[in-house]
Amino acid sequence: MRILVATMNAGKLREYERLLADVQGLELETMASLREPVDVVEDRATFVGNALKKATEIAKVAGMPCLADDSGLEVDALGGRPGVYSARYAGEDASDAQNNAKLLDELSDTSDQQRTARFRCAIAVVDESGSELATVDGACEGRIGREPRGTHGFGYDPLFVPDGYTQTMAELGPETKNEISHRAQAAAKLVPFLRQLRTP
Repeated sequence: MRILVATMNAGKLREYERLLADVQGLELETMASLREPVDVVEDRATFVGNALKKATEIAKVAGMPCLADDSGLEVDALGGRPGVYSARYAGEDASDAQNNAKLLDELSDTSDQQRTARFRCAIAVVDESGSELATVDGACEGRIGREPRGTHGFGYDPLFVPDGYTQTMAELGPETKNEISHRAQAAAKLVPFLRQLRTP
């Protein structure tokens, strides 16, 4: 079974190969194998909607099944923001540091008890015609710290303290992060679906 992963990032491909290692005969490849790039505008209101849109548009161009994901941070005190706008919370070309600064500013008057949040990831898999085969989501619960800490990871990792830990995601390092991450939780739900699929 060959599935195209909607990324050009070899590191993300390796992560999915590890997360989906229990699926026998699964071969994953990146969009680098396509003759021309596919630029998908992520304009849906939910992570699942964006993941499905990406997977569908790319599968139709590639002519093969596609797996796509969308993920971000949901902060309860902000009504679920930044949500699908996580990567561009402080503006279209905002850096991680700018997004983190905006989040800290908005939570400046929020108590530690009310700083609950979660990283959420939705994964969609479609066939070569763009028909939905599976959608799953996973979450990593935690809270937002008072200042950035740690040098591992990216995005909001320096602010996010997962439940059961005192360190931020950026302090825990990749091995622990990959075990508890929202993407890992979603991928675990995807494994049984992929085991049932067979390509012609």
